[in-house]
Amino acid sequence: MARYRYLRWDGTQDPLGVDLPTDALVARLSEDLLDGRSIDESIRRTLRRGLPGRFDGLDRLAERIRRLREARTGGGERPDPLAAVRRRLEEIVDLERAALAAEPSEEARFAELALDALPDNVADRIRELREHPWRSAEARDAFEALLDDLRRDILDAAVRRIGEGLAGIGPEEMAALKDMLSELNAMLERHAAGTGPSQAEFDEFMQRHGRFFPENPRTFEELLGALARRAAAFSRLMASISPEQRRQLEALVEDLLGDFDLAFEVDRLGANLRTLVGSSRWDRPTAMGGEPLGLGESLDALEELSRLEELERSLSQDYPGASLEDVDTEALRDALGDGAVADLERLRRIERMLEEAGVVTRSEGKLRLTPRGVRKLGERALAKVFDRLVADRPGAHDVAAAGGSEELTGSSRPWRFGDPFRLDLRRTLHNAVVRAGPVRGPLRLVPDDFEVAEAERRTSVATVLLLDMSRSMPLRGHWLPAKRMALALHTLIATSYPEDRLAIVGFSDYAREMTTADLAEVDWEPVYGTNMEHAFNLAGRILARFPDADRQVLLVTDGEPTAHLEGEYVFFNWPPVRETIERTVREALRLARSGVTMNIFMLERSPGLVDFVDRLARVVSGRVFAVPDADLGAVIVGDYVRRR
Repeated sequence: MARYRYLRWDGTQDPLGVDLPTDALVARLSEDLLDGRSIDESIRRTLRRGLPGRFDGLDRLAERIRRLREARTGGGERPDPLAAVRRRLEEIVDLERAALAAEPSEEARFAELALDALPDNVADRIRELREHPWRSAEARDAFEALLDDLRRDILDAAVRRIGEGLAGIGPEEMAALKDMLSELNAMLERHAAGTGPSQAEFDEFMQRHGRFFPENPRTFEELLGALARRAAAFSRLMASISPEQRRQLEALVEDLLGDFDLAFEVDRLGANLRTLVGSSRWDRPTAMGGEPLGLGESLDALEELSRLEELERSLSQDYPGASLEDVDTEALRDALGDGAVADLERLRRIERMLEEAGVVTRSEGKLRLTPRGVRKLGERALAKVFDRLVADRPGAHDVAAAGGSEELTGSSRPWRFGDPFRLDLRRTLHNAVVRAGPVRGPLRLVPDDFEVAEAERRTSVATVLLLDMSRSMPLRGHWLPAKRMALALHTLIATSYPEDRLAIVGFSDYAREMTTADLAEVDWEPVYGTNMEHAFNLAGRILARFPDADRQVLLVTDGEPTAHLEGEYVFFNWPPVRETIERTVREALRLARSGVTMNIFMLERSPGLVDFVDRLARVVSGRVFAVPDADLGAVIVGDYVRRR
């Protein structure tokens, strides 16, 4: 029995799900495949580009993140984490000066001189003010609050928002913090050694020390990621500030913590995190624009920049083992909003959607076109061909009627034994009524009553397309137009002339019969040799399966034959030798004598090819076409339609 779970509407849920325009995606896939890309390449390209006007791809999302990150860095100035501390100290000293000015005593004058002599170094200034005899209670309270805030910021540099778990900064709280850090470091070291912690051990740790982690990580991996980001932010902050600022900050940390054990655990935590997650990106200086920030605010800003950089990197998908699952959905939502998350979900569903649509399937870890995918690809190729036909020869698309091996003439004749039992019911019943006269009850038919619809008999056509796949085809730019033409011709015959048969034979050094799925995925072969002899021989064997059909061979090539078979091996020579030409012509003559028509489509006009084709045309019945690449599909498909 199905079970359902209901949640409160929060404005982000999509009740209709993430829509994907299947037809548009299949059209994009088909275009890429017809341009010579593999299925995997086409899907990767779609992931990168998305569908303009429908949803953003990875490149667009990464670009938006990059611009957001650049906006956060502003003018590119050095961060100053002590600027806010310095400003607060000036305000505190001004309060103390006002209190001293109201006292007429000589002691107050000496105190004013001491304030005037305070060092510029923030750490030294704080150290001296801790010994200062305060006259202003407001200034003293503000200074103690500043010290508490600084301690929290320093602890926050080790573990983000850890200070929120401290009720105060007293000895008991510091002891609890040291215990937590000690257990945390032990857990990290066990994880590095591969001995834990288990989920149960992590849950126990969170029960004891969860107040130090208000973000409430659910797994050890979540906690590790949060710790690493914070440690990286502090490391980048220290690398970004000036040497003098770094010395002041280090002195301030040492002075305010004032506890050797606590300082040891904090250093141990940083070392463990570097070991576990690596530190190649930690020590990179980072510019930050805008108003000067305090220590905690600087760390927050740097951590946010680190999250944006990591998000941009995961969207780039340019590292080994990259996967869309690497993209942090929540980080993307925080940066770009729910629309970007919806686009990411669409991208994640593309391959699954194509599989559900029956266009592709994954077999042995590799994507392949299904028969339906091949049909879609052929329909796309055929549509392009017909677009050209309509433009060049108005009405060419509608030349032939589709379907059936016989066409009705509109007349009828008496049935004879052996005729197809295609009755003309109106004439048959008329004959029975005239013969029987007025009758009551059922009208009985006899064989002499039968009349059949008269039709013109049409023969089926068996075609073998010989497709040159030698090295010269792609080098001269002929391969992709030839591939598109073959797919278009296959789709035309399969949809409009189902009684016809088409076989595709690719040939280079050897010839082989290919399915349309093979043709959709295969590329030209980087081998030398144009073995027409083997191609003609294989075509003859294929056409022998259809003795009752009109049989024809369509040869598409850009060069004369340069190879022939000698037993099981291929002999190749350029320029072609006499024996290769003679063997090829002999096989073509054998085809002609068996009643096969040959049409030759030349993609080049080299002297050698022209001479060979002239000789071939003299021994076979057929036609010769010199066809530019752009017209190849229109010429072959259009000629097939007109002849049918």
